[in-house]
Amino acid sequence: MTKFGAQSCTSQELVYEATLEALESAELEVDEIDAVVVSSVDTENNGERQRLFSSVVSSIIKRKVPILTATAVCGGGGAALWTANKLDYNNTLVVGVERLLTNNSMNVTDEIMMAAERIYEQTEGLNFPAQNALVAQQYMNRYNATTDDLALVAYKNHQNAFHNPKARFYRKQVTLKQIKKSPVVASPLRLFDCSLSVNGAAAAIISKDKTDIEIAASSLCVDRISAFESEDMTSWEATVKSAQEAFSQAGISPSEINIAEVHDAFTSVELISYEDLGFCGKGEAKNLIRKGITNINGKLPVNTSGGLKAKGHPISATGVSQIYELVKQMRNEAGERQVSGVNYALAQNIGGAGSTVTVHILKKVGG
Repeated sequence: MTKFGAQSCTSQELVYEATLEALESAELEVDEIDAVVVSSVDTENNGERQRLFSSVVSSIIKRKVPILTATAVCGGGGAALWTANKLDYNNTLVVGVERLLTNNSMNVTDEIMMAAERIYEQTEGLNFPAQNALVAQQYMNRYNATTDDLALVAYKNHQNAFHNPKARFYRKQVTLKQIKKSPVVASPLRLFDCSLSVNGAAAAIISKDKTDIEIAASSLCVDRISAFESEDMTSWEATVKSAQEAFSQAGISPSEINIAEVHDAFTSVELISYEDLGFCGKGEAKNLIRKGITNINGKLPVNTSGGLKAKGHPISATGVSQIYELVKQMRNEAGERQVSGVNYALAQNIGGAGSTVTVHILKKVGG
């Protein structure tokens, strides 16, 4: 994984850096890669004027092998991993990359909004912050959660990112007071309730060779594009179904997960995800954050990387970066943010407002 930030590297340079680290970690040569799955938005706004990114990757690794592209926007990294896990190759490289901070906010927002319903939501002004604000309002009204609970989610993730050298907010102290006093973006969401756009890439290699970590479960579910089509706006059915399938594949229950990386595009999404993933009952997520259960020293640490909130959210690279963090934790390579005794780890990646969700469960098997 590259550092997530505002660096001026090209997409090619970002892919090269992340892929090189993945190969070194796997102790593989590039000519041992049999296939590649790429996740990238293929944007027109990154200044590179380059399409057909799969062939760009072929040029980078100097390999003439099958190279597929998985597109699920913010959920693209998880979708790429799910796709790679279905392929019958010995060594498959998964790489997600995005170069977002090369244009103004208006153009980047316009690009991102192509992943949302355009006719009867966007015409009412529902960009993603506004859409998620309505979901947060519904959730808070129904379950008595507060803006203080949202602030605790942001604070936890910023504390974790402070210790992550790859995070955008590495060694940048953010206080709870700063979070609570930050400007309102779309009530009840404040600036520090929202994830931040960054440049970055992340890579992983799935191998048939036995290693110390295996993919115990890999599930993907696609749902409606409009949040208003949900029967219950306070729960995203794609997460529920994807989680149920993943736990069935792994043969474990949610209580056996030792650590998780969830898709905290907004702090309210992290709270809802606790419930949709089965870590607690409906309306009980506020208790997990209030009691510190999801803190780095809690019973179920969540987003030890800093999450999308403070590590950064480079769209297509996010889902793969979650796997990077979990593997680092499982191999006791996470430095100051290390969690002990991780046997089962879960990653949840979301595209849109609950439109595409992947859930992966990793298992420590010894190597």
